Amino acid sequence: MTDHRSSGGDLHRLLDEAFAGIEVTPDVQDLKEEIRGNLLARMGELEASGLSQHDAARRAVDELGDVRELVDLDPTTDAAGHAAANATASRATGAARAESAAAAALRNRVRPKPGFVVRTVVLSIIAAAALVLLVLGLTPLLSLGTGALVALAAVVGLALGAVTADALCQETTTNHRMPAGRAIGYGASTGLLLAGLAFTPVVIVRLDLAWLVLAGALVVGSIGALSYLGATQTNRHKPWVVQQHRDAATIGTRFEDDPAAGARFGIYTAVIWTIAFVAIPVIGFTAGWIWAPLAFVAGFVAMMLVLARMLFGGKADQGGTAEQGGTSN
Repeated sequence: MTDHRSSGGDLHRLLDEAFAGIEVTPDVQDLKEEIRGNLLARMGELEASGLSQHDAARRAVDELGDVRELVDLDPTTDAAGHAAANATASRATGAARAESAAAAALRNRVRPKPGFVVRTVVLSIIAAAALVLLVLGLTPLLSLGTGALVALAAVVGLALGAVTADALCQETTTNHRMPAGRAIGYGASTGLLLAGLAFTPVVIVRLDLAWLVLAGALVVGSIGALSYLGATQTNRHKPWVVQQHRDAATIGTRFEDDPAAGARFGIYTAVIWTIAFVAIPVIGFTAGWIWAPLAFVAGFVAMMLVLARMLFGGKADQGGTAEQGGTSN
């Protein structure tokens, strides 16, 4: 067993002083050792944030408060009372850690870089203008050539893909910056997805339906790439954000708790959009092309329902998934 007194001498002295005058019974000694373990963990966090060992020990003990409130001085303390004292101590140290994590976030606040803000605004305006021109160009109000429409679809995807990659490369208060290669992958996949979706109405209105295969390949391929990137994504949260989540006992999303669920969602989404793209010409040739966009609407609704089910499904469903994941190798 590791000797607690091998490190943090100041903390052990301060803890002994805090318990001075309290009768040391077996229950009190057990509680003291549990508090000691919590304080050592808290001290390590404070030292990692830049405090000296002495200051970290002093702050950890101060955050604990008056230990007499955590200890039942009646020598007949039973197991239930001891458990209640342990719970009170855990809540006190947890609240102190949450408050400290918030303070750490405030001290390390990252403000957006002016250049990034300017690029985001300009590229977003370009994408919005290209999308408006694309929509108008498909109508008699502003009849544009097919080449111009295809170029506008590409501009929409390129601009918003660049915004996505640029945003992921930025450090924020809560997240570390993403590696450039992975950020570019997200940006390229997002750009191809949006370009494919924007290119689809151009195909339906101006081009032969054979071009629909290219639009579908762009959409399905980009969804697959995004699914892979999401399933292999590592945690970018900074330490104090992770600690806030732990101390507040927040429940993560389904994809955070079960990364494999993100991959399954990508597969479901690819299947949904593949069916939607196949349904477009079927509806067009049978019921008329005016009804073809209903396939997009149905695909979007189905994707949102699947997303809501996987992210916010019942606990029993998620528990069953966890059990299955725990029994597989």
